[in-house]
Amino acid sequence: MRKLILGGSFNPIHHGHLACSRAVAEAMGFDRITLIPTAQSPHKPESASMADSAHRIAMLRVAIAGDASFEVDELELSRTGPSYTIDTVGELAARGESPIHWLIGADMLIYLPRWHRIDELLTQVNFIIMARPDCPIDWSQLPAKFQYLKSEVVAAPLISISATDIRARVARGLSIRYLTPDSVCDYIDRNGLYR
Repeated sequence: MRKLILGGSFNPIHHGHLACSRAVAEAMGFDRITLIPTAQSPHKPESASMADSAHRIAMLRVAIAGDASFEVDELELSRTGPSYTIDTVGELAARGESPIHWLIGADMLIYLPRWHRIDELLTQVNFIIMARPDCPIDWSQLPAKFQYLKSEVVAAPLISISATDIRARVARGLSIRYLTPDSVCDYIDRNGLYR
């Protein structure tokens, strides 16, 4: 079974994550998408708006319930400190997962050269870049060793939904229906998240 991994804070998961990762997986012949929620993102500062990991896991589970093309892996949540991709890849490899295909959004591509132990990571991971409507890629800003990723860019549906905007809408008392699955909307409401 070919797996595509998508990591992130998923705070909360939304239709952009789901629809775009599914489109990339289908375009590239992957059978399953593994969602790996981060415990502490090394790319984003700690924030009061970050839902507890138990809530983020629960939202992921209700969002994908009944869809066998998605699965959730909690491996980063059992570690302390920043959730470095290289550590996650090491754990996946120790489980026998190979090759490892990791999906990142075009917005993260510019930061890729600064990822922890990036030279080692480039030898262990097949990065796939998901094109985003709000983020044109300026390849001239990336060092030469990243230029091969031009051939790893996959167009996804032009869905511009942001978890930041969803949290802001909840805080203002606005509806988030149609931005995230109804099950996630209900979970956020029941648990008083992002208020």
